[in-house]
Amino acid sequence: MTIKGLHHVAIICSNYEKSKQFYVDILGASIIKETFRKERNSYKLDLRIGNSSQIELFSFPEPPKRPSYPEACGLRHLAFAVENLEAMVTKLTQKGIKFEPIRIDELTNKKFTFFQDPDGLPLELYEI
Repeated sequence: MTIKGLHHVAIICSNYEKSKQFYVDILGASIIKETFRKERNSYKLDLRIGNSSQIELFSFPEPPKRPSYPEACGLRHLAFAVENLEAMVTKLTQKGIKFEPIRIDELTNKKFTFFQDPDGLPLELYEI
């Protein structure tokens, strides 16, 4: 048996409505299912990214803070594949997203850049 692929990435946000708007309205993820979990006083939002990947967006009352710098120990960042990096950066910049300068991956010669979600989670756009 082998791993077949990446199914989902789970993100805990501090402001559910703001993060939902960011991932759905700005990044273009589609909603699979939205669930309010009364016993936890929290939401779980399943989002489709591309053809087969998902983000599980969770809200919890008063989640603890944690460092999210790209060099901190733990998950480094979440990268989204795009076909035209400049076009996507232009589109998202018009929606108020701020980006680092576009760079070239020295190992693959592919273009990439970083930005942040509403909680400062480092996100990457990587041209395929």
